[in-house]
Amino acid sequence: MDSKQTPANQVPQLDQQLCFSLYSTSLAMSKVYRKLLKKMGVTYSQYLVLMVLWEQDEQTVSGIGERLQLDSATLTPLLKRMEQAELVRRVRAAGDERQVIVSLTGHGSGLRKEAAAFQPQLLCATGCALQDVVVLKQQLDALRGNLTKNS
Repeated sequence: MDSKQTPANQVPQLDQQLCFSLYSTSLAMSKVYRKLLKKMGVTYSQYLVLMVLWEQDEQTVSGIGERLQLDSATLTPLLKRMEQAELVRRVRAAGDERQVIVSLTGHGSGLRKEAAAFQPQLLCATGCALQDVVVLKQQLDALRGNLTKNS
């Protein structure tokens, strides 16, 4: 039997686990982002919110949560910190006061240019060609979709 194969009744070793490869890769990617985002003065979670708002400003908390797959209990404190840092504004919707609309401030909007400038550094950090990154992202999106569908 090949040493890489595992009998059916034995748990695979850590390095054979897809979940660990995904987890450790995510940690490594976050470390690269953390270094770049420190210059912008935002956390990775804040960066994700900014990206959603850069695509379309003035969104509801629930809309942002759906996009980022975060619940409001996680998102609300994050948005409060972002408001304190003058990255976003939160206001109650005129038609439905239960909804909170989040919009970019000038400062939050201005960070978009800074974020765009470090994209080549991120690609370089992967050590991959752009086309390889595109294919990998498509594969990961499909994997996430399958896992979501089957959970």
